[in-house]
Amino acid sequence: MKPKVLITRPFEPIAIEEVAKHCEIRVHPVDEPMPPELLAQAMRDVDAVIPCGAQVSQQAIEGSPRLRVIANVGAGCDNIDLDSCNRLRILVTNTPDVVTEATADVAFALLLASARRVVEGDRYVREGRWSHWQWNLLWGSEMHGKTLGLYGFGRIGQAVARRGRGFSMRILYQARHRVSAQVEEELSAQLVDQETLLREADFLSVHVPLTAETRHLIGKPELDLMKPTAFVINTARGNILDEEALVQALQAGRLRGAGLDVFEHEPQLHPALIGMNNVVLLPHIGSATGETRLRMALLAAQNLVAALHGKRPPNLVNPRVLG
Repeated sequence: MKPKVLITRPFEPIAIEEVAKHCEIRVHPVDEPMPPELLAQAMRDVDAVIPCGAQVSQQAIEGSPRLRVIANVGAGCDNIDLDSCNRLRILVTNTPDVVTEATADVAFALLLASARRVVEGDRYVREGRWSHWQWNLLWGSEMHGKTLGLYGFGRIGQAVARRGRGFSMRILYQARHRVSAQVEEELSAQLVDQETLLREADFLSVHVPLTAETRHLIGKPELDLMKPTAFVINTARGNILDEEALVQALQAGRLRGAGLDVFEHEPQLHPALIGMNNVVLLPHIGSATGETRLRMALLAAQNLVAALHGKRPPNLVNPRVLG
């Protein structure tokens, strides 16, 4: 009998077909997060689940006695109750490497758009307000030669640093572990402490995973250390940045601007953000390219099939359940 697999939303047919070669599949037909109650009910008789933007709770996991594998479509797995999976020896996988370049592109796009007021300029033209060239119109901030501070220096942080080097930016980073001397030399990157990073960054880009330790990693005390001319860019997870503290800093003029692809309570926004011209807002599209989404779906399928066949999946998040 083939194992039963739940896919929580439709994605690339080629990836679904790959899973269907080995498993009996059921695909939730709507391209939106499955409601928690519906997801828990749908998981009760499956051997594996491929969540795509779905929250897999302790209740759903504990109510699925046959569950062996959760193959997440995403670079992180903060949407999955890992403690329950570890306790019940359920394998959890993710799709980290394939999102690197697309997410770095969006981080740098937010940096550029925020610094040069691209969205404001677009709106200004579309609304018919541009009647003649003006000396004082929409002055922005130069990026060339400025300091790019990277909070987190894994794959995505390093990819953003490479883009920053193209603008001759000074690269500072803060991370739990220092990267190799070779990487530091290649990227002209310097490891600094948190306070130095915050005080010296003209652009602070966030690239850490969401954990209990990183929740509200950047709040009022951290924002107060930053230059009033600085920008904050977040393409990681919304809860890493204290949104209320960010709003207060922007309203008080203690920060120049921000570029956000993720939010604390997405898709809900802090109401003050909507009316701010110095904030660029995106709907969590860091990995939203056709190439990247295809690679994500295929990698999730590969992880799932390997795990169900008793092999170690390529991107195992919780290897201790094997041993």
